[in-house]
Amino acid sequence: MNAIALMLIGLGAFALGYLFYSRFIAAHIYALDDSRPTPAHELADGIDYVATNRFVLWGHHFTSVAGAAPIVGPAIAVIWGWLPAFIWVVVGTIFIAGVHDFGAIWASIRNKARSVGALTGSLVGRRAQSLFMIVIFLLLLMVNAVFAVVIAGLFVSFPESVIPAWSAIVVALILGQLIYRRLIGLTLLSIIGVAVLYLMIWVGQFVPVALPDQALGLGANAQWIVILFIYAAIASLLPVWVLLQPRDYINGLQLFIGLGLIFAAVLVANPQVVAPAINPNVPPGTPPLIPLLFFTIACGAISGFHGLVSSGTTSKQLNRESDARFVGYFGAVGEGSLALAAIIATTAGFATLGEWEALYTAFGSGGVNAFVEGGATIMQSGYGLPMAVGTTLLAVMAVLFAATTMDTGIRLQRYIIQEWGQIHDLDWLRGKAISTLVAVGACLALAFGAGGLDGTGGLVIWPLFGTTNQLLAALTLLVVTLMVVRLGKPPWFTLVPMIGLLIMTVSALLMQLIQFYRDGDWFLLSLDILVLIAAIAVVLEVAGALTCSMRSHTGEEEGQ
Repeated sequence: MNAIALMLIGLGAFALGYLFYSRFIAAHIYALDDSRPTPAHELADGIDYVATNRFVLWGHHFTSVAGAAPIVGPAIAVIWGWLPAFIWVVVGTIFIAGVHDFGAIWASIRNKARSVGALTGSLVGRRAQSLFMIVIFLLLLMVNAVFAVVIAGLFVSFPESVIPAWSAIVVALILGQLIYRRLIGLTLLSIIGVAVLYLMIWVGQFVPVALPDQALGLGANAQWIVILFIYAAIASLLPVWVLLQPRDYINGLQLFIGLGLIFAAVLVANPQVVAPAINPNVPPGTPPLIPLLFFTIACGAISGFHGLVSSGTTSKQLNRESDARFVGYFGAVGEGSLALAAIIATTAGFATLGEWEALYTAFGSGGVNAFVEGGATIMQSGYGLPMAVGTTLLAVMAVLFAATTMDTGIRLQRYIIQEWGQIHDLDWLRGKAISTLVAVGACLALAFGAGGLDGTGGLVIWPLFGTTNQLLAALTLLVVTLMVVRLGKPPWFTLVPMIGLLIMTVSALLMQLIQFYRDGDWFLLSLDILVLIAAIAVVLEVAGALTCSMRSHTGEEEGQ
């Protein structure tokens, strides 16, 4: 298979989805209306509720939902062959992820920017809301704890990425002030910010930064984890325009330049996809393609975490309703494009099939390193970019996106804890500082409590992430469907993807239950049962409300 054909088919499909399908959803299903004031104007506070230029907001939303997952997932999933991964990324982005992310923003802005969990309370009931919030909190706990491990591992493996990654924070702080105070035009600021960022990538090659092997009883990996959580706690308390928005915006531009460099290299080098379309010789121990493909590739096709970002931070910054299509659906397209680049890099970035098979010796043996090495190889073949520069550039890209997701994740966890305080009349939980400490404390307790001094405790519950994440996506689509029905619009464009996701997720949770029982892993078995019970209860509650709404709407039509 020619990599150029794979790239053109994927990007062409994404373009058609955005130009036509998203426009149909906006006009006929969500019925966007710019005359309705958004929460960013109604509840403006200069901290969390800030009306934002849609391009800047798109950068925040896109980089927050992207993280390292659309790189890691496809880089692992190609072990089954490139074709299943490619089909799932393209179809999932156009018909599920775009509608889901767009829909979560829309549902939230129509309800004072409440999170999808809190929104369930007003639409369905207190019981469903409480159960939904448990699933959300567990998911955020997993994301924040594990992304800290991922970033720390990248810093240790690629010390040349440290200077560029942290200098991006300084650049973002300066950009935030200039953008907010409108001292310089956005176009000029964008050019300057990207130029400085790439200058730091070049500098990073010559100034690698490595922490000591041991300090205060912690290894280098654990030291980075502590530093990252301290940073994330501070960042989550700052007004969004100070750091979160400008950092995510400049990272979004950096990603699109990185994607452009990879896709341009594909056009010039014209590499062949050496991996098989369907791999008949998967390594021993590789799990079955179905349903695992749909959880291995989450971000890049569909991810419940996106609904949390959409209804948590993005909806609080939307300037007008029509921006939801650009920010939400096009954000999903951007992530799908990143997943497509990961598929090409990890299947065409090798000289021979034997070289590819030498790396993919077990499930999970691909990952970020396969993307970094494969992408750098393609860029070197395409226009002679030195391998050292290419690996640094792609490693920095992975670090920056994982870091922005972690930033947003801690802020979202703070929102959830504050909402709990509001729901249960616990005033002490409503404060930003206390709720942030609780959020970071829970993550650190998991990281070091379950993982010991290496801080990798998040990996203990990570096996449940894929199913919990996609379960949350299905539940979010279910809530969006309920709103669509109450508006009298056709529900099938959200209901059908939701049913498919729900079937796959419950099947996977049951498979995991059996495996955890056989392995004697009682901790994960208990968590799996908790998630499954909560999910089934939420589905029954929302399904009941959905059925009543559909009957009511049908009765009204018959009465007319």
